[in-house]
Amino acid sequence: MLHGPLSHQGYDWWWHSLTARNERTGEETPFFFEYYLCNPALAEEMPVFGQLEENRRTGKRPSYLMVKAGCWGENHLQLHRFFAWKDVSVNPEVPYRIETDDCLASETRIQGSITVSEAQLHPEWMCDNGSISWDLEVDKQIAFNVGYGASKPLRDAEAFAMYWHAEGMKTAYKGTILCNKEKYIVTPENSYGYADKNWGRDFTSPWVWLSSNCLTSKLSGKKLENSVFDIGGGRPKIYFVPLNRRLLGAFYYEGKEYDFNFSHFWLNVKTDFSFEEKEETVEWYVRQESIHAVMETRVSCNKKDMLFVNYEAPDGRKLHNRLWNGGNGTGRIRIYDKHHGELVLVDDMEATHIGCEYGEYDEELNDGRSKN
Repeated sequence: MLHGPLSHQGYDWWWHSLTARNERTGEETPFFFEYYLCNPALAEEMPVFGQLEENRRTGKRPSYLMVKAGCWGENHLQLHRFFAWKDVSVNPEVPYRIETDDCLASETRIQGSITVSEAQLHPEWMCDNGSISWDLEVDKQIAFNVGYGASKPLRDAEAFAMYWHAEGMKTAYKGTILCNKEKYIVTPENSYGYADKNWGRDFTSPWVWLSSNCLTSKLSGKKLENSVFDIGGGRPKIYFVPLNRRLLGAFYYEGKEYDFNFSHFWLNVKTDFSFEEKEETVEWYVRQESIHAVMETRVSCNKKDMLFVNYEAPDGRKLHNRLWNGGNGTGRIRIYDKHHGELVLVDDMEATHIGCEYGEYDEELNDGRSKN
């Protein structure tokens, strides 16, 4: 998507998250992998970091491929590896392919390695110290097509500041991960995977994301093998005009799709959501209603298992400095059908292995740059 104006001030990323088991202990650990492309038209011989003090002072914008990987849990980890554009091969066609050194991202496979040992000397890297490598097969099984909001006319017009497409809101992964010398095994039936894509010229504030395909019915006691929910958004901007507190939501329930997409005006979608930071947990509440159905979602995640995920925007600012990000949230989801003005409970579900995110921008300094 990085063509036209977005090639000078734009990003395009592919995100993957999943659960793996420690080969030695059998313990579950959630992992994430991302390929973040930024400002190819501003390429130089080496990666350009927007957070370097000299670049902040002169207004030089970032330009690189950033490969991000890490894990959630008490020993959470966030690692970054940067490549200059001259070292990156990108095939933007379908199926896409991004390749550099030993790092690869495609529709059916992701691979790579990152080792960082001096992060404390390089705050512009925005990451921790550690090492990780991965080789994973990708099987995207259920998509969330957000529809008109990401349609070709609005993409070509660059109408939105941030676009989203969850091609694999339910994705099965298979392979191995080596993280800080511990080996992890990933199996399709227990990976509870998720894959999506974001692109644009800016991020959103607030930033909301909730998703899981590990669901169990409280009514029947059965695990739902063909179900997944996905919620995202916050404050999208269309033609630079913010649409406050708007979320895109979908629930694929055992083969039936429930759509809570605000861009589908004919559904008359209404959304109410809140986020609360408590002493040991962070908590989300979302209620979405259309002319056909209602979905209520409550999610909680322990702070000790989360991290603040780091990005710099294509203009060089880093406004999200408390972007809570986790992969082992738990929650409860209720879905209702509407019949003749009455709500009829379809199911009441427990959810685990929830990917979850929330953050709001820091205030900008007078010079238009961000606080560290």
